[in-house]
Amino acid sequence: MHPNPAFRTEARSRHIALARERGFGVLALSTDDAPLLSHIPFLLSEDGSLAELHLVRSNPIVRALKVPRSARLAVSGPDGYISPDWYGIADQVPTWNYVAVHLTGHLEWRPQNELRDLLDRQTAFFENQLRPKPPWRADKMTGDALDRMMRMIVPCRMHITDIQGTWKLNQNKPDDVRLLAADHVEADGLGNAPEKLATLMRDT
Repeated sequence: MHPNPAFRTEARSRHIALARERGFGVLALSTDDAPLLSHIPFLLSEDGSLAELHLVRSNPIVRALKVPRSARLAVSGPDGYISPDWYGIADQVPTWNYVAVHLTGHLEWRPQNELRDLLDRQTAFFENQLRPKPPWRADKMTGDALDRMMRMIVPCRMHITDIQGTWKLNQNKPDDVRLLAADHVEADGLGNAPEKLATLMRDT
């Protein structure tokens, strides 16, 4: 998380809302060597206390979960490069605006009989966002194919104990400077979802 308190004033509820809507992040687990990382979809409870996910059985994180382990799930929102020229004032430097939420807690490997329910709920969450497309459901697969796929993955659950967020949106600049930069982000932005980033910069 960015150390500047100007970028860390958003409410916990906003961090939760972003993470729930995004539903995808980087799961990190510490080891004696380099941290283990895995890019995963997940479901987050409404109160932000529980993240549910599944991992491929051969994932090194699964092998490390003989007992519950401390873990962190990093979720990224919109981000983008900010050129000093976009501020319209002198003596500025390049930077990168972004939104990020970190969920920290204890990750555990759950019983295999919980997997189908998790997969059905995950699928429904993402498929419903594609409407009016008719939702895909696992029962469209043949039983043998579904069973083979399910044997390759395991359900996991993370009990979240801490939520931190950074919303770096040029709050440390005068309003007119920030809004001018937002216009350039929308028109010429370099990064992920520049239109959404510009909207957040205007609304901050």
